[in-house]
This record gives sequence, structure tokens and C-alpha cells, in this order.
Amino acid sequence: MRLRITSLFAIAVTAVCASSSVFALDSASLEFATGNKTKMLRAGLQSNWDNQWFSSNGTHVGGYWDATLAQWQGNSFQGKSGATQNLTDIGITPVFRFQNDSKKGFYGEAGIGLHMLSEIYDNNSRHFSTNFQFGDHIGVGYLTKEGWDLSFKIQHYSNGGVKHPNPGVNFAVLKAGYAF
Repeated sequence: MRLRITSLFAIAVTAVCASSSVFALDSASLEFATGNKTKMLRAGLQSNWDNQWFSSNGTHVGGYWDATLAQWQGNSFQGKSGATQNLTDIGITPVFRFQNDSKKGFYGEAGIGLHMLSEIYDNNSRHFSTNFQFGDHIGVGYLTKEGWDLSFKIQHYSNGGVKHPNPGVNFAVLKAGYAF
């Protein structure tokens, strides 16, 4: 059953991403995260929105879609030190960004997305009850004139109280990206 739900979620995300009118690729990213005795490596593809909200003094709120594929490795599986758990995370997140009108320089961002884990996370005494998770983050970064995007964010995963237990897990995330 879990594999079927994961497959359906992957197909839905792929369909959204494949639609050129919905998801024209603007950048790619690679992220490294750590938290709760778990490491994560994540690759992402982004599609900028054309909208600008709250424009004032050369700044505005814009945003982008972030489609990601990540690999998690916990090193305290079922609370046993040194026991590992590897799982895959596929996600889609709408991200709002406060930025300069040029989209270069410093920015702040926040997003809440949908994630499907390949199996139920159980690491360092944190046992999720579902494969489905919300992933929210807040971060700061800098986009260079050459298109390099470097950022730091704090990300939290939980199922939003859909089912208990719902302990959640937090990650500190470093991101390097490149805008095409």
C-alpha cells in the first residue's frame, strides 16, 4: 500500500513538473541537511513565478515552485545507536521570496510543501505515523549576478496532526543552486 501511494504521488509530481506551462525550469539546486541524527542530500529543480506582490522601493514578494528528490540517512534507527535507516523523499513546495526587483542580492524566503517518504521515518526516538509529511522552511540567501544561489534555511517536517504520533523533525539546510 505504501509503495502504491508513493508511486501515485511521484506520478502526480512528475505530471505537474512536465507541463511546460506550469513548470518551466529556471534553476537547479543541491542541498545538504542535518538534524535529529539524520543526514539528508537533496536535489531540486525550480520554476519561478511571474507574479510580484507588495512592490515597494525596488523590492517585492515573488516566488517559485521547488520540486525535490532527497535521500535521508538516519544513524539511530528505532533508537539503536549506529543502526541506519535510509529513505527517499519526493516533494513539491511553493516558496515565497522577499527579494530585489532584479532578483539578485540578499533575500528571505518561506515555504510549505508536500512530501512523500518511501517508508515511515523511525530514528532517534522519533517515529512518524505516516509517509506523507508537510515540509515547511524559512531561510535567507544571496543570489549573485552570475546566477549562483547560496542559502541557509531551517526546515521542519511533520504530518500536521493528520495522525499521531506526530513528533516532527528539524533540519539545518545549506543550499547551493544555479539560475539558468
